[in-house]
Amino acid sequence: MSACWLAVASAEHVRRGWAEGFMQVNHGKAAPLRRISPGDGVVYYSPTTVYRQKDGLQSFTAIGRVREGEPYAGVMGDGSTPFRRDVDWAVAVEAPIAPLLDQLDLTAGQPHWGYQLRFGVLKVSKHDFALIAEAMEAGKAVAA
Repeated sequence: MSACWLAVASAEHVRRGWAEGFMQVNHGKAAPLRRISPGDGVVYYSPTTVYRQKDGLQSFTAIGRVREGEPYAGVMGDGSTPFRRDVDWAVAVEAPIAPLLDQLDLTAGQPHWGYQLRFGVLKVSKHDFALIAEAMEAGKAVAA
């Protein structure tokens, strides 16, 4: 795995992508997905269960590795065509971020750690990816 990424979406949206073997970010924009390469690790953080409903979920909800291929336009039931990448998702449990806040490079010592997540997708360290994988009980399934 050459790079590791953290994407942000509601758990409801992540679960659909997990079930269908894809990821999409930033409401279906292609540009962020072009920065991600086949073999990269990806983990989703979900601040909420349902989009625009503040329930305080704040958990990692899916983890996997990006498959070969380029971003492509998927088809939604409403006629929209958001860009996606195919992912081999690991079987994992959802894990709250709170117990990891002091251990992750991304959040340690950052009182306003959530601010950086507003971009929807960002590169994270292999250290962070491994800690999250361990918390999600998916370590071996997504290891490099």
